Amino acid sequence: MDDMKIELVPEHIKKIIPYLPGKPLSEVERELGLKDVVKLASNENPLGPSPLAIEAIKKHINEVNLYPDNGVYYLRKKLASILNLSMEQVIIGNGTTDILGDIARTFLGPEDYAIVADQTFLVYRLAVQAVNGNLITVPLKNYTYDLPAMAKAVTPHTKLVYIANPNNPTGTMVTGEEFDRFLNSIPEDIVVALDEAYYEYIQDPAYPDSFKYVREGRPVIVLRTFSKIYGLAGLRIGYAVAPEELIRYLIKVKCLFNTSHLAQVGAMAALDDHDFVTKGKRVNKEGYQFLSEELKKIKVEFIPSVGNFILLILQEDPYKVYQKLLRKGVIVRPMKMWNLPQELRVTIGTHQQNLRFIKALKESL
Repeated sequence: MDDMKIELVPEHIKKIIPYLPGKPLSEVERELGLKDVVKLASNENPLGPSPLAIEAIKKHINEVNLYPDNGVYYLRKKLASILNLSMEQVIIGNGTTDILGDIARTFLGPEDYAIVADQTFLVYRLAVQAVNGNLITVPLKNYTYDLPAMAKAVTPHTKLVYIANPNNPTGTMVTGEEFDRFLNSIPEDIVVALDEAYYEYIQDPAYPDSFKYVREGRPVIVLRTFSKIYGLAGLRIGYAVAPEELIRYLIKVKCLFNTSHLAQVGAMAALDDHDFVTKGKRVNKEGYQFLSEELKKIKVEFIPSVGNFILLILQEDPYKVYQKLLRKGVIVRPMKMWNLPQELRVTIGTHQQNLRFIKALKESL
């Protein structure tokens, strides 16, 4: 086929640098000859999945011979009731990554531009590149989204802006006042995708009331997930809220049967698991307080975080520290792919996991 010089793949696909996931936990344990490895690399819920979700999944396990409800009627109805919105303002995806891709497919043409931050969730860039959209990348300012700079980067061809709040991997947030100013400073024909994957961990009253923009009919798409506080990352289910007109267009490009039956019933049940959510928030808050105090003691710089993870800024070679931690059975995430060459990101775990991480880190510096 090479001799025939047939071009099967478009140039914009060839240029994509794919996201590189970590190895499965069992494979890491096998390679290193370790047991009981602690994974603090992917911002997963250290308490496991919602118990109510597990009960619901077990109850419906014998129904997996049936196709799932493509319209996700009952979950959309329940979310709309909880969020004081209409069902027509809610769409469900195979995780929010699914919807992030659909947003690019829906609102970007080949001549259009999307604005993303430099050091942020990599899926935004990948979503734009996959549809042959044009990227404008704006650096962070002090590890935080620079919304004034993003507003200045807008051109007549800009159609979409992706914003993570709080930002992954830095854990910083923009306030409601800052987001208001940003939204009022850009043209009304630009769609803003506001990714709130870590919303449930937020305790700062200055955080934006993002749904008010949806109720006002502004072109804002708010995304949230069941992967974090509900512990359902393996089920792949998330949702977005937006004005009805935007949701109607997103439905046009949505993959059929994109969320499994078990994911739907698990998410439905998780929404009622208030005790689990409360415990998750408490464990995360206590874990952050413990880790921040311990990091200060050993003089490791870090960025104050409002999420369930902390970004460390090391003087040492981060990859060497990562490798040392790995050999001690603790997995964290190097940040070189995010253009953060001196940083490591660590998920806030249970108290025992946090103790183990700090001990391993002290021995690795």
